[in-house]
Amino acid sequence: MPQAPLPSGSDAEPTEPLRTIVKDQRLDAAQAWLERYPPHVIADELARMDAVDAGVAFRLLHKDRALDVFEELKPVNQQQILEGLRDRSFLDLVEGMEPDNRARMLKEAPAKVVKRVLAGLSPNERRMTSALLGYPDGSVGRFMTPETVALAQDLTVEQALRTVRRKGADAETVYTLPVVDSGRRLTGIVELRELVLNELDTPVSDLVVTEPAYAWATDSAEAAARLMRETNDLNLPVVDSEGRLVGLFTIDDAVEVIEAADTEDVARQAGAAPWAGHYMAATVWQLARYRALWLSLLLVAATLTVGVTQAFEATLEQVAALALFIPMLIGAGGNAGAQAATACVRALAVGEVRGSDLLKVIWRECRVGLVLGALLAALGLVVGTVFVSADIALVVGITLVLICGWAATIGGAMPLLAKRLRIDPAVVSAPMVTTLVDATGLIIYFLTAKAVLGV
Repeated sequence: MPQAPLPSGSDAEPTEPLRTIVKDQRLDAAQAWLERYPPHVIADELARMDAVDAGVAFRLLHKDRALDVFEELKPVNQQQILEGLRDRSFLDLVEGMEPDNRARMLKEAPAKVVKRVLAGLSPNERRMTSALLGYPDGSVGRFMTPETVALAQDLTVEQALRTVRRKGADAETVYTLPVVDSGRRLTGIVELRELVLNELDTPVSDLVVTEPAYAWATDSAEAAARLMRETNDLNLPVVDSEGRLVGLFTIDDAVEVIEAADTEDVARQAGAAPWAGHYMAATVWQLARYRALWLSLLLVAATLTVGVTQAFEATLEQVAALALFIPMLIGAGGNAGAQAATACVRALAVGEVRGSDLLKVIWRECRVGLVLGALLAALGLVVGTVFVSADIALVVGITLVLICGWAATIGGAMPLLAKRLRIDPAVVSAPMVTTLVDATGLIIYFLTAKAVLGV
C-alpha cells in the first residue's frame, strides 16, 4: 500500500534516499519521491548528490516547484544545477529567482555563468541584480530585497491598503511597509497588521514607528542580522548613504547569514577552513584538504612544546616522576584556555563584549581560571600523593592553579586582541590557544618544580 504524502512542513527523514533511486535509474520512482517531499527536504537530498545525478533529479521537477527547490539550495549547489540546464530552462529559472538570491548565487559563480545569467534577464531584473552586485561583498546590500512596497507618509489607511494590493504581488514581503518622504528618504515603518486593524480614514502617520531600526546598505550583513535578532524585527529597512530607502533585509535571509557566520566560526574554532558545500557530498580528499593547512600549522606550533621539554631535560632526569603529570597538566591548561576562547568568541559574535572590554575580560577570566585551578589542584594533590609523593603532589597542585589562571587569561584575551587587529576572532581558534598554552604551561610546571623541589 503506498504511503500517504507527508505534510509540507515535515522534516521526516526519507525512507529511501533520492540518490539511490536516481542511481538505479528508477525515474518514475524518483518523480514520485520529488512530489512527496517539501522543497527543503528535496534541496538537502540534491546537495548530497554528485552534479550529474542532482541534475537528472532536478529536471524531473515541475517548473514552479523547481524554483522553490532551487532557492533552498546553497550557491555552490545552484551553480552545479545551472551548468546542466539548457538555455530555455536556465533562463526561466534565473528569471524567476528573487534578486537577492540571484545576486548571492552570482557572487560565487564563474565569470561565464555571471555573463550568461545577466544576458538572459529581463531589463528590470538585470537592473536590480546589477545594483545588488555593486555593493561590497558581505554587506547587507548584497542580501536585501529591492522589491518592496514603500508608502508615502501622507496616505490614509485606505490609500495605503490600495497601494499594497496594487504593488504587493511584485514584492518579496508586505508585512513591514517602509514609509518615505517625497525624496524616498526613510521616515519610519508601519506593519501591515496595523493597517488591517485600523479604520480606513486613519492617517498612516498616526501608525508609523518614526525611529525604526535600520541598516546602511554598506553595513555588514552579519551585524544587520544580529541587530534584527536584538530588536525582534521580521524585516529591516536598508538605506543608502543619503538615507534613501533601497530595500528590506528579510528574516529568512538574516537567519541564513547568521547560520553561515556561525558555521564559519565553528570551523575555525575547530582548526579547519570553512567548507561551503554539503558535508555528505564532499570527497575524502576535499575534507582532508580543508583541514590539512591548520593541522600543519598547529604541528609546527607544537614544536614549542618539544623545545621546552628539551630545555628542562636536566630537571626531568633528576626527578623523573615529573614526566608522569605532563599530559594531565597540559591537558587541563589547554581545556581551560579553549573554554575561555570559545566563550569570548561567542560573546564577541553576539555583541556581549567589545574590543574596549579587553582589560575587564582579562581580569574576569584570570579569576575564573584561578578558581578552576584551585578546584583541580585539590584533586591533583590527592592523585599526586597517592601515586608519587607529597612534594610532587604540591608541585602539581600549585602548577594547576597557575596554568589554569594563565590559560583562561590567554584564551579570553586573544579573541579580543584579534578583533582590535581586525582579524577574525574565530581564527584565534581553540586549537591554537591550546597549542600555545601547552608550551607555556610546561615552562610554568618546570619552574614551579625548580622552586619547590630545589632541582
